[in-house]
Amino acid sequence: MEKPLRILGIDPGTTVTGYGLVEIRNKKPVILHMGNITPGKFKDHYQRLKVLHERALHLVETYRPDVMAIEAPFYGKNVQSMLKLGRGQGVIMAAALMHGVPIHEYAPLLVKQAITGMGRASKEQVAYFLQKVYDLKEIESVLDETDAVAVAICHFIQLSKPQKSKEYKNWGDFIKKNPDKVK
Repeated sequence: MEKPLRILGIDPGTTVTGYGLVEIRNKKPVILHMGNITPGKFKDHYQRLKVLHERALHLVETYRPDVMAIEAPFYGKNVQSMLKLGRGQGVIMAAALMHGVPIHEYAPLLVKQAITGMGRASKEQVAYFLQKVYDLKEIESVLDETDAVAVAICHFIQLSKPQKSKEYKNWGDFIKKNPDKVK
């Protein structure tokens, strides 16, 4: 029997970071655990980063995922918020990298599209779909957690999609890349 694939999904944030552990069994995702990291109120933003990193390390060491799927930051108007989110995402990624866990990033639109079929779905709609498909209970207060599960399931869905064929600019490019196919 093949070892199940463990995916740690992350919905990064500096005030609340959601995480979800999904295991692929018989080609189906099974949600093992959901939770969140809430660093608390610190005057110093770097203390929040320290807490995020320590807790992310704990998650990786405890759950031993095969891969981390993390939601990529979306582009907002507030540059300071984007910088803080990027730093938070970075310390979480560093925790995975320290243990040799590969990381895959997914755009929020792709995650929502994979789960609901709509790239502009709300957090509530994503949670609703997951609740119905995976029989989750009490989802209203854990939207960051269901978003993290959605990222993990999105990664699983992306794994099953066929890889895009090689791209060629023109016939000359094709011949250069495939000399064995020219007689």
